[in-house]
Amino acid sequence: MATIKRVGVLGCGLMGSGIAQVAAQAGYDTVVREVEQKFLDKGISGIEKNLGKSVEKGKLKPEDKDACLSHLKGTVSLSDLADCDIVIEAIIENAQLKKETYAELDRIVKKDAIFASNTSSLTITELSMATARPKQFVGLHFFNPVPVMKLVEVVRTILTSDEAFDTAFAFAKSVGKEPVSCRDNSGFIVNRLLVPYILDAIRAYEEGVGSIEDIDKAMQLGCGYPMGPFTLLDFVGLDTTYYITHVMHEEYQEKRFAAPPLLRKMVLAGRFGRKSGAGFYDYSGEKPVPFDKK
Repeated sequence: MATIKRVGVLGCGLMGSGIAQVAAQAGYDTVVREVEQKFLDKGISGIEKNLGKSVEKGKLKPEDKDACLSHLKGTVSLSDLADCDIVIEAIIENAQLKKETYAELDRIVKKDAIFASNTSSLTITELSMATARPKQFVGLHFFNPVPVMKLVEVVRTILTSDEAFDTAFAFAKSVGKEPVSCRDNSGFIVNRLLVPYILDAIRAYEEGVGSIEDIDKAMQLGCGYPMGPFTLLDFVGLDTTYYITHVMHEEYQEKRFAAPPLLRKMVLAGRFGRKSGAGFYDYSGEKPVPFDKK
């Protein structure tokens, strides 16, 4: 296996900042890159805030917070990732933009470095073909919020070398995660099973099976899920889910991956979930209110 000493992260949004945080906390020299300084500042500030909360709760020692931040560097230049041993991409879920970024990165980063994508729906093979290193290309799908969620899906394509896969798998373990091995199919394991479930919940609501609140409560109390499907949809983002349905339906050509009409209408109406203040629930008051009770 290759030795990982320096980690690069593309994107300092919700996922990228979380990945950068856990890498730096694990003692890796970590460089996180954003396209603009304002986005970088917001991401780094979020990391500092998360670490500060952990210190306040007694989950982290102040010196460990300082050590983490000492391992972390922000940049707006791709060239600062040149010496990284692994680069993990966590930018917007747009295949063309990802491929363009990888092609540029491929010319900059040292030839023996591993490239990894945090994509939740796109195939790793497609992304890897934008580079001259498909054998050193894997998927590393972290879950939100990254510092809390233990799972990482480690994805190998038909071209990924054993060394690259084993190195990525060991890296996931080294940052305190529980990795699982996945084949390169759209959605991998979790979204392959989760997306049809949440789409079926929307269809059940459309068909009058139950109210938003009752369907959520039934799945929580009946199946022991931490949150119901509509609460989860609002957390993930209805626009994000809608995009994922297009990618997965195109790959599998199965109706269960197709977006129900209501999901499309919600997205067209700008009800994206928590991030927009309203989705299947309205978040303008003290407590979330289902939109079918408004």
